[in-house]
Amino acid sequence: MDKSLNVLIAEDESVILMGLKSNLEKLGHRVVGEALDGKRAVKLALEKKPDLILLDINMPSMDGIEAASRINEQCLIPCIIITGYNDQKLIDRATEAGVFGYLIKPVGINDIRPAIDIARARFAEFKKLQDELDNAEEALKARKLIEQAKGILMDRMDLKEAEAMRLLQKRSNEQNKKMVIIARDIIDADKQFEL
Repeated sequence: MDKSLNVLIAEDESVILMGLKSNLEKLGHRVVGEALDGKRAVKLALEKKPDLILLDINMPSMDGIEAASRINEQCLIPCIIITGYNDQKLIDRATEAGVFGYLIKPVGINDIRPAIDIARARFAEFKKLQDELDNAEEALKARKLIEQAKGILMDRMDLKEAEAMRLLQKRSNEQNKKMVIIARDIIDADKQFEL
């Protein structure tokens, strides 16, 4: 994966932060924000909406895992946690927070490149699944509305199910609107009729 990314770095040790920044720039990425604590990382992430965030675990005011969790509550940005510890509890917490990578210090340029590639690939898979889920949920909602509108037409116009469906399709074609919009119109009109 060769695309240049806008990256936010959150690291409380300025020497490590500068090393990460230098390595990211050598890899062709742009550092769009730097934070020395977790709260600032969250604020910058929500303002800048970077493509990727590198977060140290141990930072003042809020640790990196909590920062990742708070960021992911508001917008999905792939995060890679950087830590000096290979601790399973931290790894589990990071996973629960939605982190897409985990690096152990010291972090060199040869560590960053594959971590970024893996995080981006996992994030792309996640987004694809999220989109498929959203599409499936929308389709289910649309189907329920169409079924409800069909029922209203069957009751109000004494139609059979197939006739009600054809009427929905006909109105959809005539009005050049999606069938779910026609269904909503019928449901809304029926609510008005009941009042």
